[in-house]
Amino acid sequence: MKVDQKGHTITIKDTQGDFASFLDKVSQSNTSFDSHNLIIDLSHNKSITLEDLKLLLPLAKQHKKLKKSFVVVAEGVDFNAVPAQLVVVPSNLEAHDIIEMEEIERDLGF
Repeated sequence: MKVDQKGHTITIKDTQGDFASFLDKVSQSNTSFDSHNLIIDLSHNKSITLEDLKLLLPLAKQHKKLKKSFVVVAEGVDFNAVPAQLVVVPSNLEAHDIIEMEEIERDLGF
């Protein structure tokens, strides 16, 4: 697991390819990320399934309650099948764009 901070955004990258242990580590340390927007980068794990992504829903909901963005970067996923509460994009650039847009919406009171 690799953690990078850039401004108000923290990117957590899965470096081992073992989603179950990665999810455990992120869940255990999630409270330390509460005051930041969060990008979960799973782009290097080619075996990610829709069911794996659904396991991130509780973390996403918790982050949204705190008025922070939670974006997952994953490739090879049917983006239309992803639940609406979970934001999944194919690249880090798009993840940063989504966070920027959500911050503007929050600033405007939407």
